[in-house]
Amino acid sequence: MTDNISVNHAAWTLFEALIRDAGPLRLGISRGACGEHLIDAGSAHTGGVEAGRRIAEICLGGLGRVALASDATLARWPFALTVASSQPVIACLASQYAGWSLQEGKFFALGSGPARALARKEALFQEIDYRDHAEHAVLVLESAKPPPAAIIEKVAGDCGVAPDRLGIIFAPTQSLAGSVQVVARVLEVALHKAHEHRFPLDRIKDGAATAPLAPPHPDFITAMGRTNDAIIFGGRVHLFVTGPEADARALAEHLPSSTSRDYGKPFAEIFRAAKGDFYAIDGALFSPAAAIVTAIETGRSFHGGQINPIALDASFA
Repeated sequence: MTDNISVNHAAWTLFEALIRDAGPLRLGISRGACGEHLIDAGSAHTGGVEAGRRIAEICLGGLGRVALASDATLARWPFALTVASSQPVIACLASQYAGWSLQEGKFFALGSGPARALARKEALFQEIDYRDHAEHAVLVLESAKPPPAAIIEKVAGDCGVAPDRLGIIFAPTQSLAGSVQVVARVLEVALHKAHEHRFPLDRIKDGAATAPLAPPHPDFITAMGRTNDAIIFGGRVHLFVTGPEADARALAEHLPSSTSRDYGKPFAEIFRAAKGDFYAIDGALFSPAAAIVTAIETGRSFHGGQINPIALDASFA
């Protein structure tokens, strides 16, 4: 039952806590021209790793936990972000996924976070049996600038909330917080690939994933490449599913990024070769390096893929 789950209600509580802790987290707090609440997490204000971790939990609509801890798997990159959710479909696909394209004049940003579950503007929501109802909305933007008034009015209108009940967090990928919140999508990209594989979403009952903390970079393409490579070469996911063992085995074999024809080079190189066209890149690349899928009814687990420390070093160096 999901009728009593509101990702925006939970995220608003986390959003308010972020405002209260803005000082130690190095965040900028302001109000926009329409009355919206703005948090600068990495543009004019420095932000940081902890801010990014908390923003990632906001993106998950309060239905997931993000932890930073040491991990001995990758000797040269010993710290990793671990994401876990007992409502992975809602947390990751209905909330965290950066699927809302917002453009006005020269401003463009991809929106992620729980506001998406109020607006439901993406085709993906036709396949997710979840609709949020809330008086507040929270949206996270990969951007160095706050959105213009026209975007605020559109988002508020699509979400059915007043602009002064809209919370916007923005941070560029080059920032610490921006980098962290993107790497924390390691579980989400696995679910998205499972969906592309046409695995029934209602059979994915739980999940956890981890990926190394990516060092930021001032160049946008390099920074974006590192956040993607953290998942593509260093990410690991464990999904718990119902249904036949054969389906669990097939999913474990299909999930790893190594199934992509574009696998092997740092993502920044692939992106530049594609001349900045994401649609020219094989979608199968966007997934963790290694996967475990457990068939809940029988207890059997199936493995696919493996981490690639050499490729990760080439990206992070």
